[in-house]
Amino acid sequence: MGVSRRAFIQGGAAGAAGTALTGGLLAAGARADASSGGDTTHEASSYPFHGTHQSGILTPGPPHQQRFSAFAAFDVTAAKRADLADLMHTLTERARFLASGGTPPDLGVSQPPSDSDVLGPDVPADGLTLTLGVGSSLFDDRYGLSHLKPLHLTPMRTFPNDAPEARWSHGDLLVQLCANHPDTLHHAIRDLAKHTRGGMQLRWKMEGYGSPPRPSGTPRNLLGFKDGTANPTHKTAQDLVWVDDPAEPAWTHGGTYQVVRLIRMLVEFWDRVSINEQEMMFGRRRDSGAPLDGNAETDTPDYAKDPEGKVIPLDSHIRLANPRTHATGNQRLLRRSYNYDLGMDENGNLQCGHIFACYQQDLHRQFEKVQQRLIDEPLVDYVQPFGGGYFFALPGVANSRDWFGRRILS
Repeated sequence: MGVSRRAFIQGGAAGAAGTALTGGLLAAGARADASSGGDTTHEASSYPFHGTHQSGILTPGPPHQQRFSAFAAFDVTAAKRADLADLMHTLTERARFLASGGTPPDLGVSQPPSDSDVLGPDVPADGLTLTLGVGSSLFDDRYGLSHLKPLHLTPMRTFPNDAPEARWSHGDLLVQLCANHPDTLHHAIRDLAKHTRGGMQLRWKMEGYGSPPRPSGTPRNLLGFKDGTANPTHKTAQDLVWVDDPAEPAWTHGGTYQVVRLIRMLVEFWDRVSINEQEMMFGRRRDSGAPLDGNAETDTPDYAKDPEGKVIPLDSHIRLANPRTHATGNQRLLRRSYNYDLGMDENGNLQCGHIFACYQQDLHRQFEKVQQRLIDEPLVDYVQPFGGGYFFALPGVANSRDWFGRRILS
């Protein structure tokens, strides 16, 4: 190979790039609650904006998700608490309009146009969801919110094998946008930036895309493996995601902890690895997505029959991510991840990878427990975490009189 994989990663060529894979790929690797087969993709023209929970988390519901995404973190520049409340009102108004679509007002020829017209004179909803999260830094001493910080919300932890870059990390607010087409995401970011100038400033942004099932079942990541096979569905997903702990501040109930991990995939090196080695690292067949002891993508691996890891290695991704024991059953999480492509880096290497996003009731019990088991797994030679953050996705906007953060700022 000329340059070793490890030297490539440690020598700085990883650049803006990419986590261990549950900080990465197959997330909790847990048993699927229902088949994820089928070739249909859900491209509704719109999704409800109002509700107990925000859209864009269980929308339209695992294993399906909207095709395109943008994750944008912002630093809040509002001067005081009242200004922060004004910012939240504005974000709510813009999100409500963008999620519903409509005709922007005509301000006259002497004024800048009210809309960029990227989507034409009438703005389509195009399946847009806007999910707003808050970072731990919002609860510093600027706005008097420290006593209201969610119980488990901290800055994103750096794990062994991570290579964090400050310019791609953290933020006071996170806006997650998902839609049916990428120009809808571009339009939404511009709209938000225009209407919130003076209240928040973009810190980092990453756009992603999801692939259609090929040839069926769960879509694939850029390492060629099916991604998200074992996502919890239906009632199980609901029970794992929404915060309802009485020890948490009351306003958090109905929200969820969100982890975003930006992960570079060193695809040039990966493409030189034998298919047998690739499958042993994942614990799954690349073509079908089946566990190495099974025949179909949704088959449940039987670790009890393979205690020494002769079929599915003990250090394979799916086995480390979820050992399938009683003690680890409550560590499952819901993932909603996308591929990204930034072109190439300064050394001429492909600069692409994975936006890993997951949602859970408890960061420490769920994401961090899983991530700790993945430290030094064999896949770390081919992936590199470099950014993202921990956030708390706010409860939903109940109705037309409600607004993001009302229960914090009122």
